[in-house]
Amino acid sequence: MLITVSHLSKSNNFKCLMDDISFTINETDKIAFIGINGTGKSTMLKILAGEEDYQGDILRKKDLRISYLPQSPSFNKDLTVFQQAQAILGNKVNDYEIKSILNQLGIIEHNQKIGELSGGQQRRVALAIALLKPCDLLLLDEPTNHLDSEMIEYLENYLIKWNKALYMVTHDRYFMERITTKIFELDRTKIYQYDGHYSQYLELKQQREEATLAAQHKRKQFLKKELEWVRAGVQARSTKSKDRLQRFQELSAIVDQQKIKDIQMIDTASRLGNKTIELVDVSMQFDHLLFEPFSYHFKRFDRIGILGQNGCGKTTLLNIIAGDIQPVNGQVIMGETVRIGYFKQGYEVDDNQRVIDYINETAHVLQTSEGTLTAKQMCERFLFDSDLQYAYINRLSGGEKRRLYLLKTLMSGPNVLLLDEPTNDLDIMTLQIFEDYLDHFSGIIIVVSHDRYFLDRICNGLFIFKNKQIQYMNGGYSASISISEKTTKVKKKDTRIRENKVKLTYQQKRDLNNLETKIPELEKQLLEIDNQMNGISDYSILQPLLKKRNDLEKQIEEANDYYLELLEIEN
Repeated sequence: MLITVSHLSKSNNFKCLMDDISFTINETDKIAFIGINGTGKSTMLKILAGEEDYQGDILRKKDLRISYLPQSPSFNKDLTVFQQAQAILGNKVNDYEIKSILNQLGIIEHNQKIGELSGGQQRRVALAIALLKPCDLLLLDEPTNHLDSEMIEYLENYLIKWNKALYMVTHDRYFMERITTKIFELDRTKIYQYDGHYSQYLELKQQREEATLAAQHKRKQFLKKELEWVRAGVQARSTKSKDRLQRFQELSAIVDQQKIKDIQMIDTASRLGNKTIELVDVSMQFDHLLFEPFSYHFKRFDRIGILGQNGCGKTTLLNIIAGDIQPVNGQVIMGETVRIGYFKQGYEVDDNQRVIDYINETAHVLQTSEGTLTAKQMCERFLFDSDLQYAYINRLSGGEKRRLYLLKTLMSGPNVLLLDEPTNDLDIMTLQIFEDYLDHFSGIIIVVSHDRYFLDRICNGLFIFKNKQIQYMNGGYSASISISEKTTKVKKKDTRIRENKVKLTYQQKRDLNNLETKIPELEKQLLEIDNQMNGISDYSILQPLLKKRNDLEKQIEEANDYYLELLEIEN
């Protein structure tokens, strides 16, 4: 046992974060710590790291070594990356190990000064140092933020092999599914423990909530009967009567578990016409080429995810679409009705403003599909109560600031949403509600994200940046991985076929001839559906068409794979 927490409580200036909580961390536990933004998750990490005060008892194993990744690392900006790592790690880690893990996390210039790095790059340096620092307990606060897909997969494999204790705050649901053995949830100042991965947590949480509600219902029924007995004027002369009255008073004092308030998204989207956004031979370079000419005509209900390594130009493409920068070559043709809402990754809110003043900058009142909402009502829908509305923004947690910025973005009434790493710092409940909102968003969504669960949940197409080119691919993240694995298998199979000099069978020759006719027919049907969708704005009518379109895309993908395989055998 590494740490035992007993009867711990913690409050800030606004509310109680934790009330009389207890838990233990064992030598090989891999724990994910989750909860709504602003409930105290990062505060708990600071408490365990010894950087925050508290009330209660924490018993630590003698000579316990802790390595801690905070949300905002504190570095000497005048040191180089390598010098900073050496200053913290000393001679406990070999130089080649430091360089190797920095390279894996995309930090190639080891002699670059810390002060010249972006916030995301500094976070990756801090992550590398935290992983290398010898410890018995590794504390990580949102470790997948600012990592691309390859880096996240590297980190996953690293932590799967990790044989010491791990305690992390994360919202990455695939990450939790693969790594964690326990999940602690901070819910209304209490901690609930669930053994297993994320999918098991969902089942166990539902069972707990159902059991709590059943017990609550049973208690109310019992109290109802006891209340009748009390009102009957029974005299508490006997010991039995006194005990019964005391029991009634104790049960009456129990507070019912209140339902957690959900964020209520605001529907302000304006109608998007048939003419949307078209990229025509758009390319970009600064001191080097980012991506070669790329063309794409966005359909009215496209949900496009953008994937690629850090620095390949994903955010640059969003900036080009938003009109913030101009491409070196090509042009962006914008429809007259297009109204863009841009949720930026590195956008900084003014910490010296009050929450309500920040929202009033956009609108004092807003017309929505439900009627007129005031700034105060909009804040309440996004879980900023009266106290928080008049608090300064610097009092908010990182996740609460992102939620506030999301509210401001949606208030502009966009019909095209540009989302740059929207899941960073948002809690799981907010993400689930946001995903449901995006399902019914009447417009185009273009999202840069390394949250694989989010991409699978939202996107029906991908822009994949690779070798300075952008390729379009149908489906979400898992579809791209599946296709990549299929291609690898086909290549291996093709090699074996060539070695054995296998020729097409009679049936395979027939299949090849049929596919030459079938694939164009399927593509023609897909085009007809696209044209049909462009004239429809009612989502209930669009839904069956979207399903039919997805089925056709799947058929085309499978037919193309088989066609290419047969061609390779024939040649």
